[in-house]
Amino acid sequence: MKILHTSDWHLGRTLHKVDLHAHQAAFLDWLVELVTAEQVDVVVIPGDVYDRAVPAVTSVTLLDDALARLAATGATVVLTSGNHDSPERLGFGRGLMRAGVHLLTDVPGIEHPVSVHDEHGEVLFFGLPYLEPDRARTELAGEGEEPLARSHEAVTRAALDRVRERAAAHPGARTVVLAHTFVTGGEASDSERDLSVGGVDSVPAGVLRGIDYLALGHLHGCQDLTAAVGAPAWYSGSPLAFSFSERNHRKSVLLIDLGAPGADGERAQVEVRRLATPVPRRLTQLRGTLAEILARRDEHGGDWLKAVVTDPARPAHLQEQLREAFPYLLLTEYAPEGREAREGTPVVRREQDPLEVMDEFLAHVTGGDPTEAEHDVLERAYTAVRRRQEAS
Repeated sequence: MKILHTSDWHLGRTLHKVDLHAHQAAFLDWLVELVTAEQVDVVVIPGDVYDRAVPAVTSVTLLDDALARLAATGATVVLTSGNHDSPERLGFGRGLMRAGVHLLTDVPGIEHPVSVHDEHGEVLFFGLPYLEPDRARTELAGEGEEPLARSHEAVTRAALDRVRERAAAHPGARTVVLAHTFVTGGEASDSERDLSVGGVDSVPAGVLRGIDYLALGHLHGCQDLTAAVGAPAWYSGSPLAFSFSERNHRKSVLLIDLGAPGADGERAQVEVRRLATPVPRRLTQLRGTLAEILARRDEHGGDWLKAVVTDPARPAHLQEQLREAFPYLLLTEYAPEGREAREGTPVVRREQDPLEVMDEFLAHVTGGDPTEAEHDVLERAYTAVRRRQEAS
């Protein structure tokens, strides 16, 4: 069976105020073409298809269109909710959902896997939505029992117990689990929302053993946790970068070939291929003096850029010069190097002359005493303000 694993689309997200809708639409066009070309049997999406609990209409329309086109390829689509999605809104109307599309967004759904057959028999696809401990600890507790411990480990362990119990009723069936969570050993970036609950935000890898393939969502970097889990386990990562901490990621989707069941209860053979997703524009961070950064405009003029400027004194018209050279500049950080250490922020005395305060502030910001021309500008501005105040 051929399975395509992708997650964390975050439809509706922006990148430092840049609207990513067109780029997300381009990714989905590419994805549909890939599913068709590779004759994919099942597409699994473990959470965070939306970036917020109440998505914009444009994002809802984009998802609806993508699911319709994926289903039209003949592939089965299995989708769970993440910590950004609202499980209630994402799962609304799932009973009326088009054939071939399955939304597994609640705790009861954990015990109702999607069953797909190939020439080797049955494959069960279990969906673990994001399990908010404060809510799931009660839902996953046995009838009449006390709520589970308030941790991701406790609720995930209980959910996997239900998965294994259900799978045991299907002898010879292979199991694929979609889980939106932070597995210990995974590498995070700046753009994932913190899952901390009482200081416990991760799930030990050993909790997830015994599955033929574990399709993980939440972390935005593609990574293989097979060695830690003891079974094939991957994060597909997000298809686009959502912060500069992801600038070195190789964005991907995963194509999984799930083989026949192993003999004597052994797991099936699994082969995983990484396929690079289309990148609309590179993310680049440049650090150096303004002159050093501007000298690299030919190489990085088409990139989304974060510029870290290190001149000892803040260059005049810094933003204007950077934006002229780098039209896709997103962030500018001024981090002066070589400036003499100062005692701290100047203290303003009540009796101090306002112009003196202004000069001291300019010196504090730029790292050098104001020039005569700069002092004259401040004096003219101050005088003009005083005259308007006196006239009123």
